[in-house]
Amino acid sequence: MDRPRPGAGPRPPARPRRLGSLRARAAAAAALAMAAVLAAGGVWLYTVLRANLIENTTARTELAARKVASQIDTGTLPAGGRLPAPEGGVDLVLVRDASGRTVTTSGDPQDIPELAGPRPAPPGDDSRSAVLPAAHPGTERRVVVAVAAPGPPGAHHPHTVYAMTVLGDVDDATRAVARGLLAGAPPLIGFAAALAWWVTGHALRPVDAIRTELAAVTASELDRRVPDPGGADEIAQLARTVNATLDRLERGDARQRQFTADASHELRNPLAAVRSRLEVALRDPDRESVAAALADTERLQGIAADLLLLARLDGGPAPRAEPVDLALLAAEDLARRPGPRVPLRLDARAPVPACGDPERLERALANLVDNALRYARTEVTVRAFADGDGWAQLEVIDDGPGIPEADRDRVFERFVRLDADRGRASGGTGLGLAIAREIARAHGGDLRALAPSAGGAGARLVLRVRVPGP
Repeated sequence: MDRPRPGAGPRPPARPRRLGSLRARAAAAAALAMAAVLAAGGVWLYTVLRANLIENTTARTELAARKVASQIDTGTLPAGGRLPAPEGGVDLVLVRDASGRTVTTSGDPQDIPELAGPRPAPPGDDSRSAVLPAAHPGTERRVVVAVAAPGPPGAHHPHTVYAMTVLGDVDDATRAVARGLLAGAPPLIGFAAALAWWVTGHALRPVDAIRTELAAVTASELDRRVPDPGGADEIAQLARTVNATLDRLERGDARQRQFTADASHELRNPLAAVRSRLEVALRDPDRESVAAALADTERLQGIAADLLLLARLDGGPAPRAEPVDLALLAAEDLARRPGPRVPLRLDARAPVPACGDPERLERALANLVDNALRYARTEVTVRAFADGDGWAQLEVIDDGPGIPEADRDRVFERFVRLDADRGRASGGTGLGLAIAREIARAHGGDLRALAPSAGGAGARLVLRVRVPGP
């Protein structure tokens, strides 16, 4: 049994060549559509052509009959009981009196037994026509027109003029058309199927290239992109959407790898410190070493809890939607902080209604206040207000060194500290602002770092969520 070469990725499955493929279905649909069009068009053409030929033949036949009727009315029938051969392809004209006796004819009436007997015209008309079927095998259909001829003034015995035309030419023409349609249908149907097969294959060629390239994308090759055929059609939009999805996957994978590396780095230092302190305590037990080990353990516990919360925020369910008063939430948080490092001031003149999960919003506010207390010099201010545009906002302002404009978005990344040494010394995990922003976004809002008001020093972090509707 052949073994795969080391490092060789899985081969993409071969495209099945079956009748259920899209190209086959498109070709079959085109063939059926062409067959339906040819059938409907052929029946329509055959019917219209046959009716038109019969109508023209009937008109010529009626004209021949009326010419003879006009001769009867004017008393100018040829003498001798024989009519001249009619023109226009009419085969026979004969005149019969009221008793059905043949008065004159252009041919032999014994060959036309269907003309025996009078054929009076319907009331209000002086002529009528009929298409007669073949009388015997080997004969052909005929069109017969009967025209009433009252005769000259004072005549007491009206006559009827019959004119007949054999429909052999009409039947030959319609049969030729039917044969042509039947003979031409299969090539046209085959051409439609082949054209649909070719057009569909040409249109799906970019899709096949996209599928092949996408099948080659692996966890270690997320930088690959599918070819963009250009243009603004659906396939080009599909290629751009796939590439945009791959971009997001690559960014997410890079973020996950960076997060894993940062988490490993953040956990390695406290673990090493705990181990060293515990080793010292084993050799020379004292309360200071045990207390330091306990502090490092608590720091590890905080990092683990923050990592777990971030994991829940990334893939967990949407937060609860409950009425929340942000002003009351801020007042309760400040009241739970006895003896802060710098004074805390609340600026909330009225209740600020919002909608969300109180526990998560409380955690986000606590993280913002903790961050401000870590860097403030003399005071931290918490403001709660509604901006009138459908947003409820919480602002946490400190008078510390502030956040450079270039870093105002980077501070929300995980394990990012603008002053790493001071952050670790003060006990921060580097995840507080990242958690606060994820909580705000889970509520349909956002968290931003803005420039201090009125050009002052320090940092201003603004969290906003939607005000509940009426």
